[in-house]
Formats: sequence, C-alpha cells, structure tokens
Amino acid sequence: MTALPTTLSDWLMFIERQHPASIDMGLERVRTVAAALQLGAPAQRTITVGGTNGKGSTVAFVEAIARAAGWKVGAYTSPHLLRYNERVRINGEEASDEALVAAFSAVEAARGDTTLTYFEYGTLAAFYLFAQAGLDLAVLEVGLGGRLDAVNLVDADVAVITTVDIDHADWLGADRESIGTEKAGILRGWKPAVLGEIDPPSSVLRRAYLIGANAIRAGSDYFNETLDAQTWAWRDVAVRLELPMPSLAGPVQLANAGAAIAALRSLEPPPGCSLPRAAYAEGIAAARIAGRLQRVERNGINVLVDVGHNPQAATALARALQAEPVSGRTLAVYAGLQDKDAAGVVQALGEAVSEWTLAGLEGPRGQDAAALAARLAGTVAADASRADTVAHALAQVLAQAVQGDRVLVFGSFHTAAEALAWLQTAT
Repeated sequence: MTALPTTLSDWLMFIERQHPASIDMGLERVRTVAAALQLGAPAQRTITVGGTNGKGSTVAFVEAIARAAGWKVGAYTSPHLLRYNERVRINGEEASDEALVAAFSAVEAARGDTTLTYFEYGTLAAFYLFAQAGLDLAVLEVGLGGRLDAVNLVDADVAVITTVDIDHADWLGADRESIGTEKAGILRGWKPAVLGEIDPPSSVLRRAYLIGANAIRAGSDYFNETLDAQTWAWRDVAVRLELPMPSLAGPVQLANAGAAIAALRSLEPPPGCSLPRAAYAEGIAAARIAGRLQRVERNGINVLVDVGHNPQAATALARALQAEPVSGRTLAVYAGLQDKDAAGVVQALGEAVSEWTLAGLEGPRGQDAAALAARLAGTVAADASRADTVAHALAQVLAQAVQGDRVLVFGSFHTAAEALAWLQTAT
C-alpha cells in the first residue's frame, strides 16, 4: 500500500492525480463520499453563491457582515491566488496546513474506489472542516456552473446568482440562456433566490418559478442607490440602509454588496443569532478579497491587479478605470488563458487602456504571448509589446511608467497570482 502524503503540498499533488479528468461534472461520486463521511449540513444556515462574475466578492461581503453581527462563519471559495489555504476560512482565518491535511486524509479514507477530481476533494475537505467547527453560517462559492458542481451537493437556505454571461462555453453552453440553465441548478424550491443583475436570463427566472423559489431581483425587489462619493443606500419594501462605500474598488462592487445584503435579509437567522443594522455598515467597510482591483503602489506608480478574465469582467474593469481618471496613461498587462474570449476582453476595455503589453502563461490552459497576439488579430492589442511571463511584462511596463500613469495587470487568476507574487518579492 502506498503511503499517503503528510504535507499539504504533497496532498495537493496527490489529489491532482486521482482522477483522469480535471473536470468531471456530476454529483453522484461526491455524494457517495459525503455519505461515507457522514457529512450533513455544513452549518446551521448555508448560502450558496453562483454566477459568472462577482461570486468571490459577494461571498466576502456576506462573510464580513455576518461576522460583524457576531456569527461564526465559514467561507469556501475558489480558485486561490497564492496559497491553497485561502479557499477555506473559518471566522476570517485561513485553514491551517494541518487542518487541511487531516481533512484530505479523512476524504481519502472515506472514498474507497470512488475517484474524485481536485475540486471535489477540496470541496469535501472544506465541508468536513465546517462540520467540525460548529458554524452558524457557511457561505459557499460555486466552482463551475451550478447544477452539476460539487458545491450543489448542499441544499442551501439561500442561493445567489450574481451575473450570467458567456464563460466556460465548452461546459455550460454558448449563450446566456443555456448558461443560465446551469447556474439556476443551485436554486431550491420554496427557498429565497437572489438574482444580482437587473436583467437575468429567462432560463433562470423560469427555473425559479417552476420550483417555487422566491426570486428576489436587483432593480425590482431591492435597489442600490449612490448618494455621494462616500455613501450609498440599499433598500427594499421594508427597510432602507445608508452605508459606506465598499473598500473593494469598482462600481460593480455595489451590485455584489447589494446581492449579499439581499441574501442575508432573506435568510432566517440561526438560533441565537441576530443581524443588527450596524453589522451591514461594518461588514461592507470591512470586506476584503485579493485580486479584485487590488491596489499596490510601486515606486510611486499605482498598480491595479485584477482576476477579470471574460468580456463581462472587462466591461466592469473599464467602468472602474473610467470612474477614476488619471492624468497620465493606463498601461495594461494582459495574460489570458487559451479558452477565453481574448478579443472580447480587449474590445470591452476599449479606450480605457492607453497601451497594451501581452504576457505568456504556463500550464495546460496557458499560452505564450505570440499565441495570444494571434488571437487578438484586428484588435488594438494585436501589435502590442510582448513578454514571456507576467513578471517580465510587469517589470517592463513599470520601467517605462512615469508619474501620473497607472498599470493594470489582469486576465486570469494565474495572472493576478503571478503579479502579486512578483510585487511582494521584487526589489
């Protein structure tokens, strides 16, 4: 019998090799192992967050507000940027290596002959740790789609769908209606379903009405209103909250914060818990998440790092850049995965970017800068400068930046991770 890993890094390499496909959508295998682990609900209350963009930020807002109210909260998100531990948080603290090793060991002991993907291992490990923690609330980010994603194993008390747009078309479908069908798989009958965009696909609405889910829609059942540069208001038919602007940058974060508030307002609090009005303001101001227009100053130049990787996210980036004009140029470093709509991303950013630099990414879904440039034929970035890595591209752009310029590094979680790692270590 082969000895099992003893360190987190070894476990991560081990679980990558245990299933022939990196993605194998379906709940049968993960349900079998969850039953062997005797996993019940991960917390007294659960909120599941799905959608194309904005999931991680929405989870962060829900988590921060509930923690401000004194609840014991677990959050599960993916992917991570710098450390796997980022994926599992309990009361704001990342799970330790030792806790994750114990959880992976438990999953491995329970799975028998059932094969699991990397994501399924991680999801079951998170649920195992949450079950031991005695949580009031678990906030779970859906990985891919919704209907067949491992997170959908849980019957959540509230489901949130932030946005629906074209992404992962090979798995979810080539149009918003098809993708909406997959996203709507996280909804549950007679439970609240928060829909975070004003015009969700009809497939999502049909699913909600078909199963009797209580659809709570942005722009219809709740509203976000900017009051001034420092404050905004959230309101529904029963309450109006005046709140500080989120610390998370970008106009799109009001939509994410609004969806988070709607989710918590529609949730029956766990026994012994309440949600005072002050917790909303405290949580909105406290929420943090890496790689979402994250600002790092480098030799007097503002560097913005963002995980945005599809046209909808790029449109939100453009709006954020235009909302904070600079006296100089906006210099973009773009490194995208080969299965993304690169031309759509560049087109969405439009005139918000002054100059482009393309960088390569390693890995099975990565591509070098020349391949990315070829896919951008006919766009303003087709003849951009190139670099073999994100780090080299960022160093190259910062060397030519002057006071008044800003640098945007974006295109994928891999891009943001490489940028943040280099910014933390380079001198």
